[in-house]
Amino acid sequence: MAVNLSLMYDYVMSGKYYPNNWEAWQEMPEEYLHTPTWEEFEDWKLRGWEIPSSVCCIIRANTKKGKIKEFVYQKEHAAEERIRALMSEGVSFTVVTEDQIRHVEPVTDEHYLD
Repeated sequence: MAVNLSLMYDYVMSGKYYPNNWEAWQEMPEEYLHTPTWEEFEDWKLRGWEIPSSVCCIIRANTKKGKIKEFVYQKEHAAEERIRALMSEGVSFTVVTEDQIRHVEPVTDEHYLD
């Protein structure tokens, strides 16, 4: 029994189908593709963040319910207030500025027992 795949895709997909060009990448000789060193990859992916100039910082917090909430601030004082609130709640969070990324964990009795 032959199945008409175009009808199936029209039903499942919303909008127009755009074919990809994976065959062209598959047939491309390997010497045409640059393989970065670990240092290049690390600089590009791990240290290559950019935030818009209108953003002071981004805060991503792990809530006690296991969800992640993200807050974007244009003003430094508003971000400082959020950081104080998160510290009083005792949740871990990450702060990203133009220059650095900092992760903050709550201080618990476990830290003092080690």
